[in-house]
Amino acid sequence: MSEIYVSLEEAAGLEGVAYTAMLNRIDRSFGSIRVKRVNQAKGGRPFTLVCLDSLSSKAQRAYRKAHEPQAEAPEDELPWYLQVDLNWYIERNKVAYYRAVEAAKRIEKFAGYDLYGDKAEYAEELAQIMGISQRSLYRMTDAWLEAHAWAVHLTQQTGESYEHLTALALCRKPRMAGAFPSIPAEHKALIENIWFDRSFAQNNCSIELLYERYTALGKEKGWTSFPSTKTVGRYITYLMETRRAKSAHYLAARGEREWKNQKMLKAKRDTHSLLAMEYVQGDEHTFDCWVAARINGRLRAVRPKLVAWIDVRTRCIMGSVICVDANTQTIKQSLTKMIYSERGGVPHHLHIDNGKDYTSRANTGQKRTERQMLWDEDSAEVQGFYRAIGIELWSRSLPYQPWDKGQIERAFGTVCRLYTRRLDSYTGTLTGSKTIGKVRKDVDGMLERGELLTLEEFAADFEGWLENEYSQREHRGLKDAGEKWTTPASCWDNAERWEKALPPREYVAMLLMPSDTALVTNQGITRWGTLFAHEELGRLIGQKVTIRWDADDVRCLYVYDKDGRKVCEAQAAELLGFGERVSQTALEAHMRRQKRQLKEAREELEQYRTPYEQRLNPEEGEKPVAGTIDLMKKGKHGARVVALPQDKTYRETQKEKRQKKSDAPAGKYLTDTGRSVIESWGKMG
Repeated sequence: MSEIYVSLEEAAGLEGVAYTAMLNRIDRSFGSIRVKRVNQAKGGRPFTLVCLDSLSSKAQRAYRKAHEPQAEAPEDELPWYLQVDLNWYIERNKVAYYRAVEAAKRIEKFAGYDLYGDKAEYAEELAQIMGISQRSLYRMTDAWLEAHAWAVHLTQQTGESYEHLTALALCRKPRMAGAFPSIPAEHKALIENIWFDRSFAQNNCSIELLYERYTALGKEKGWTSFPSTKTVGRYITYLMETRRAKSAHYLAARGEREWKNQKMLKAKRDTHSLLAMEYVQGDEHTFDCWVAARINGRLRAVRPKLVAWIDVRTRCIMGSVICVDANTQTIKQSLTKMIYSERGGVPHHLHIDNGKDYTSRANTGQKRTERQMLWDEDSAEVQGFYRAIGIELWSRSLPYQPWDKGQIERAFGTVCRLYTRRLDSYTGTLTGSKTIGKVRKDVDGMLERGELLTLEEFAADFEGWLENEYSQREHRGLKDAGEKWTTPASCWDNAERWEKALPPREYVAMLLMPSDTALVTNQGITRWGTLFAHEELGRLIGQKVTIRWDADDVRCLYVYDKDGRKVCEAQAAELLGFGERVSQTALEAHMRRQKRQLKEAREELEQYRTPYEQRLNPEEGEKPVAGTIDLMKKGKHGARVVALPQDKTYRETQKEKRQKKSDAPAGKYLTDTGRSVIESWGKMG
């Protein structure tokens, strides 16, 4: 192997002595330190090279540490002072660094001490001056020599000074966050694989279970040593807190759907650019309280549900309907209430929940599998209830993504926080995972004592709260959107509106009739155990048709074909004997009495083999609904032609009404009323 020669300057650095001291040492070595002279290529004075093997063992070790790590040692095995920022270290360890600078000067002098002097005596004296042991002095000298060699090497490569390394080498190594030197890289990977495993995260496994699995798998790999449980726990804490791996662990534990709800960034929509009633969101909410409702003649305690809509621009809650169970018919009633209310109207765009009731064919006019609204339909029946009442656009929220209709979701949160909690029957969030959020109440006892509000009383109280408190309260969403008017009521009164002519109430009353599909047989249509017939049905035998009926008079079925065209009004002659009108409720009650009679006969025949509890279970009937509006007075049914109003005419009429209201002088109503009273008194003498 060829010998290695270094320059005279590098040899002095490796030995830790000055340049002149190195020259004197070569002269006094009597040839033990081998040198050679090399001529420069461009002429000039030849320079001296020193054989590395002839230098001291310390110098040789310093040379290997300075040159070999770059090719063989990984980066994490390099001296720590090569990887630290000097300014950063001085900022945090100012006193310790400048003490190391003074110590480096003393050690430099000690490392270059003349060979003919008594170095042992000098070491004892210097150690006493520095307040350290001689062993520590020699250890610090070795560190200084290594750092000096690195400084010389780096200076040759870059041309910059690295003398500060000799001082850093004498300082205490800073604690590197996240280094965890006791955990090898392969062990870290295995720990991470276990901790972020889907099944492991879903089960909320502990650090103890993690350590057991980690050591078991490590032994299978042939590992013999492992860090402590506390060290592994600190590493997991470092990953979750410092490395911000909580999001990834939450994704593994809860799945993508829940991660999107809780962790994914949401964009803020600009609602200020919308018109009032241009964009309306709808959903249903179950109150965290109990009310009394009469179902099938029996008073029961139920949790009421709210079906409502919110205008995104003004945050006004509209069309609120309180019910026991929401269905397609309830949604129709809620929309009807919204469009005919003073604070409401026909919206331009309706954004609905993804539930089956909101997306039913009766409402959308198309299959639930078709998520986008179809444009090639002309018939109101085919278009569904939404477009039949004048709504031009509708869209569905994305499944399991409540932020898609964030305004009404936040409104329901406000209802729970400011309204439901003040009721005596409040029992907490029953659907929550934390039992601390639930309140124990004797609901059955409150029902027996008559302490629960009835469904109708609850609906009236909630309507009053919406009008007097919610609408008049400053809304943070309006404030954040930069609205000049920060309450829903004031924003509604002053914001520009999307206006569309309202459909006639009689027309909507027809649309609100319950509907279903039925098969036409050679005898007609059978419904509620009753046969409905008409001569026009003979052309539709074997086909399914759409039927509608008036819940207050079921003597007639309104039949429509698949294209939404009215076919006929099928009559049930056997129901005429009940009187002039037969309601659906009365008919269903009569049918229940017949079934009950048959059931009693069967029970007697079977010698009371049916359990008593089953005999008392009543058949589910119509669920009560509160808060709806009455569109029209009851009258005789018959063919009726309804003309839909023009939007332009409607807008002009509304504008004139608002103009007259704003131009009216203050107190005009009171003045006119007083004048009429005085005139009446004058006539009476």
